[in-house]
Amino acid sequence: MAFLDRTARSIFFWEFLKSFSLSMRYFFGKKATLNYPFEKGPLSPRFRGEHALRRYPNGEERCIACKLCEAICPAQAITIEAEPRDDGSRRTTRYDIDMVKCIYCGFCQEACPVDAIVEGPNFEYSTETREELYYNKDKLLANGDRWEREIAKNLELDAPYR
Repeated sequence: MAFLDRTARSIFFWEFLKSFSLSMRYFFGKKATLNYPFEKGPLSPRFRGEHALRRYPNGEERCIACKLCEAICPAQAITIEAEPRDDGSRRTTRYDIDMVKCIYCGFCQEACPVDAIVEGPNFEYSTETREELYYNKDKLLANGDRWEREIAKNLELDAPYR
C-alpha cells in the first residue's frame, strides 16, 4: 500500500508541475484577445456594416432610382420614391432603409449597377432608440461622405473577385 501511495503522490506532483508550467506559459505569453475600445482588429474589404449612399466625384448622387435594391431586398427594408428631373434623368426623392429589418445580406450592394448603395466599414453604430435605426436619404448620404475613402478602397480591393 505504501508503494501505491508514494507512486500516486509522485504522479500527482508531476502532473501538477506540468499543468502549472502550462498555466504560467499562457499567463506570461502574448494575449489572444484585444482591448476592444482602444484596439481594433483588421476588417475584411468585404465586411458589411452600416449602409451608405455614395456620390460621384463631382458631388452628384450616384443613385439612378432603378429600384433594383428595393426589389431584391429579402427583408423588404428599402423604400424608394423617385421623380424625373428637368434634364430627363431620374433621381430619388426618398430613399429609406429600415435597419431594424435589414439582415445585412449585401444583395442591395450587389444589385446596384452604379455602386450607389454600399455597406461600409462602420460597425460601431449603436443607438438608444429604435427610431434612430430608420435611415433616410440624408443620413445615408452623410454616411457615404464620411466613409467614402474607405469604401472606395474596399471596392477596389474586392474588384477582382466581383
